[in-house]
Amino acid sequence: MRKLAVFAFMIIASAAIQAVEAQTAAELRELAKERDAKHDELVSIEKEMARAIQWNNGTIFRRIYGDDFVGVLPTGQTMDKTGWINAIETSGVKYTSFVASDIQVRMFQETAVVTCLWSSRGTQGTKSFTRQWRVIHVYVYGQRGWKTVASQETLLPG
Repeated sequence: MRKLAVFAFMIIASAAIQAVEAQTAAELRELAKERDAKHDELVSIEKEMARAIQWNNGTIFRRIYGDDFVGVLPTGQTMDKTGWINAIETSGVKYTSFVASDIQVRMFQETAVVTCLWSSRGTQGTKSFTRQWRVIHVYVYGQRGWKTVASQETLLPG
C-alpha cells in the first residue's frame, strides 16, 4: 500500500511539474512576443523621427519626447523638448535625405537604450552638405507608450 501511495505521489508530482513547465514556457513565449513588439516599435519610432527631421516637422517629437527631455548636441549644448522642436522646425536646413540606420535596441525592463547612425544630405543656405552622426536615445515605457527622455548626438568626421 505504501509503495502504491509513493508511486501515485510521483505521478501527480510529475504531472504538476510538467504543467508548471508548460505554463512557464507559454509565459516566456508571450514575454518574448512583447519584447519583439517593443523592439519593432522603437525601430519604427527612430525611422519616423528621421523622416520628421528631413521634413522639418516637429509633430512626432511633441508626442514621443517626454516633458523632461534633455538632448545633448554635438557642440555640447543641451536642449529641452521645446528647444529641440523649435530647432527642427526653424533650422533653415533643407534635407534631400535623412536616414536612421544601424539601429540597435537594448532593453532593460521598462527602459530602452537605442543607438543608431543618422546620415543626411541637404543644403543650408547655398551650401550643400553631407553629415553623419551617432545618436543615443534613452526611452522609458509608461502608460502612454515609449517616451524619449534623453539623447546624445556625436557628429562623425568627414
